[in-house]
Amino acid sequence: MERNLYINELDYKRLSLLIDDALNGVTEQNNSLRSLHAELARATVVNAEEIPRDLVTMRSRVLITLDDVDKEISLVYPQEADRSTGKISILSPIGTAILGYRAGDVIDWLTPGGLKRIRIMKVLYQPEASGDYEL
Repeated sequence: MERNLYINELDYKRLSLLIDDALNGVTEQNNSLRSLHAELARATVVNAEEIPRDLVTMRSRVLITLDDVDKEISLVYPQEADRSTGKISILSPIGTAILGYRAGDVIDWLTPGGLKRIRIMKVLYQPEASGDYEL
């Protein structure tokens, strides 16, 4: 069953620009970019104030379980990614997979390493819930 994907207007615009840049050769195209494009194509764009507090949005910090291992990650734009500090790019397979999911959701997502099961345990920080609408 397909989930309803909600995204705020600013993130939608930024991610659409990222995809447009890739299509015009500014950044390299990859499978995650195509997956993100497909996700955005079916997304419902809402005002930041309407985003549920337990939804994974850009720059959210999230506790996930990945193949039975708990990890704390932050979902960021590619230029901010730093795996050593847990900042995972939206263009990584895991980053694309968790966008728009809510605490308690379980996702089966195909990655280069095979099918991964991801459980969103808790959204530890979400910019919209904290009133940070311009991050």
